[in-house]
Amino acid sequence: MRKFGLIGKKLGHSFSKKYFTEKFEREGIADAGYELYELPKVQGVPKLLQQEPELVGLNVTVPYKEQVVALLDDLDKAAATIGAVNTIKISDGKTKGYNTDYIGFKSTLEEFYPQQEHGQALVLGTGGAAKAVWAALDALHIPYLRVSRSAAEGQVSYAQLTPELLQAYNLIINTTPLGMYPQVQEAPELPYKSINQRHYCYDLVYNPEQTLFLQQCAAQGAKAMNGIPMLRAQAEASWNIWNLEY
Repeated sequence: MRKFGLIGKKLGHSFSKKYFTEKFEREGIADAGYELYELPKVQGVPKLLQQEPELVGLNVTVPYKEQVVALLDDLDKAAATIGAVNTIKISDGKTKGYNTDYIGFKSTLEEFYPQQEHGQALVLGTGGAAKAVWAALDALHIPYLRVSRSAAEGQVSYAQLTPELLQAYNLIINTTPLGMYPQVQEAPELPYKSINQRHYCYDLVYNPEQTLFLQQCAAQGAKAMNGIPMLRAQAEASWNIWNLEY
């Protein structure tokens, strides 16, 4: 039996186990199982691998996407550039990190945000998921501005997001967990009344499917997309990586 799983601090909201369990049943994959591994600290990864020798692949979620990098034997080129890992392949006792958030976000953004509409993007948040988004935007040659709680070089604070600024950016991407279940009444602090039908608003959060951020953007006429298509795409990319024969 090949074992796969997800590591993170709190996994009660996890999509992955249900997704892969249903995939294995649907596709008749009888030699595989997927489990959740809650770890209070990322330093618990080596012990987990010792305790579960049948593990051949792991997904990584918050808050360990960046922290886990230092514990791995090798990194895929894209993951090394991004500085964050959400997929680990385990082979012959060695671990290699990949970033399928990048793959999933890039492919779904290309479908959601038409080439002829390309302008500039606001990326809300600066964590591991944001790093994958930045890399995808770079690859698509879409200029972007980072938004965080405090301003820095190449980065503005939420307090600096004026109505005028929002008019210059027609793509808004939320990479923060704001609005994720159970804190569904939270949303990034934006001048939502300045959003209009020219805007494309992408929320990486997938539970609930319509976050307060997306509800407020859609109410202003913006095109809105949640994180479910990205989640499916990154999960399939993980599966492909785990099953590559070297």
